[in-house]
Amino acid sequence: MKDAAKIAVVGSSNMDLVVKSARIPVVGETILGGDFIMVPGGKGANQAVAAAKLGAEVYFIAKLGKDIFAEQSIQNFKKESVNTKHVVQTDEAPSGVALIMVDDDGNNVIVVAPGANLKLLPPDVKKAEKDIASCGAVVAQLEVPLETIECAARLANELKVPFILDPAPARQLGAELLAMVDVLTPNETEAQILTGIEVSDEDSARKASEKLLGCGVKAVILTLGGKGFFLADKNDTRFVSAQKVDAVDTTAAGDAFTGSLAVGLAQGKSLLDAALFANYVAALSVTKMGAQPSMPTLKEVQSFMGD
Repeated sequence: MKDAAKIAVVGSSNMDLVVKSARIPVVGETILGGDFIMVPGGKGANQAVAAAKLGAEVYFIAKLGKDIFAEQSIQNFKKESVNTKHVVQTDEAPSGVALIMVDDDGNNVIVVAPGANLKLLPPDVKKAEKDIASCGAVVAQLEVPLETIECAARLANELKVPFILDPAPARQLGAELLAMVDVLTPNETEAQILTGIEVSDEDSARKASEKLLGCGVKAVILTLGGKGFFLADKNDTRFVSAQKVDAVDTTAAGDAFTGSLAVGLAQGKSLLDAALFANYVAALSVTKMGAQPSMPTLKEVQSFMGD
């Protein structure tokens, strides 16, 4: 194990309100659910915690409201050793909230009320420039304003720090932003929205990845849920199967993958080795309930890998 990696995460923080149920209800239907849990979430926060639990030094750049959800989130970040010097509270909006339903097979549906996440703006990112410059990777998602993501990408490029973008929630992205992305980590749905290619297997994943590379993205890791992932850059294209586990909650599998990928790259691993490491982390994350509570520690990952 190398010295602790250092990464910056620019993104969202929500409080996840999760209900377990036998199945996901159809439109207009009311069903009785099971357990309810309230846990800190948000794609940015999930990725920050995932990296911190693996031993990385993590700067989280985010915005919360001034409410009980913010207090609980900040307390959790400190417990997980995420640096909160760039987590700002605002009275302009409440903290973000996600309503999540999880069925017996671990599938989920999610609705997010972004709240204060939409108040995270380019000046908030620029204030963190000195810390970003010291990092081995910068990670972002799309639950905060696009102008903020573009600012983070430009800053990372100027500082020559690898920029990793998880393009979720799915939306169209411009050529200028894509050209600044060192590693893009879409799932099947996000890849389809970005490319117009329906992704269902290795062949369609290859076509979508090649199209994204043609848009200027330097590397693509297209995650295929329980199937695995497809990696493509100028030197390599390959499909890697997922690790087989019994899924309990898949809510944060993509966040576990992206957060741990950033750790691997910041440690100096090759893209493939970092992705293989992330494959194990993501598999472990779906074996527990809750987004951040499900993120495994480095010791758990090493045990799972047989190290």
